[in-house]
Amino acid sequence: MRIRDRVFSDAIRLATTADAAAIAAIYHPIVERTAISFETEAPDPDTIARRIAETVPSYPWLVCDEGSRILGYAYASRHRQRAAYRWSVDTSVYVDAEYRRRGVATGLYRLLLRVLAAQGFFNAFAGIALPNAGSVTLHESLGFRPIGVYHKVGYKLGAWHDVGWWQLELNEPVDGPFEPLDLWALRERGDWPLVPSA
Repeated sequence: MRIRDRVFSDAIRLATTADAAAIAAIYHPIVERTAISFETEAPDPDTIARRIAETVPSYPWLVCDEGSRILGYAYASRHRQRAAYRWSVDTSVYVDAEYRRRGVATGLYRLLLRVLAAQGFFNAFAGIALPNAGSVTLHESLGFRPIGVYHKVGYKLGAWHDVGWWQLELNEPVDGPFEPLDLWALRERGDWPLVPSA
């Protein structure tokens, strides 16, 4: 059975700190060999575990777990520090090089966006180092629309890089929005679209 047939059911779950080594292994070559990420030193598993622990339950980290192997992960984070931004998030997805173009990123992202919408966030933003046709296609297939470019904003691997920004409206804007729910409150409310964590 192809991964594409399973990513919307039991293959995707909430990440735990126990997934940190597998996540770090996926992320390491992206940091070391590409400008897709603007980090210049690949974080070790302890750093990834700390990021997960500090982010969840305010924002989700998801993994695609196929037979005890992590094929990819997606997560959301605070868009900006100032309080009025708290209904917006930044999103990212990364997939093991062996499992790209099989629907893993799409499955992860669709569930990530469902969770964020249910939490009560209103906007998701994605920054994409350009050129990156695959990431642009993925985001636009999910409804993200381009909103602008930061020109020559990052220097990595001996070159300056542009970053394009894409936006997706998760919920219709309303006056007086409620505070975004954390993941545990969302689960208690019964709006949990994921299988339980291992």
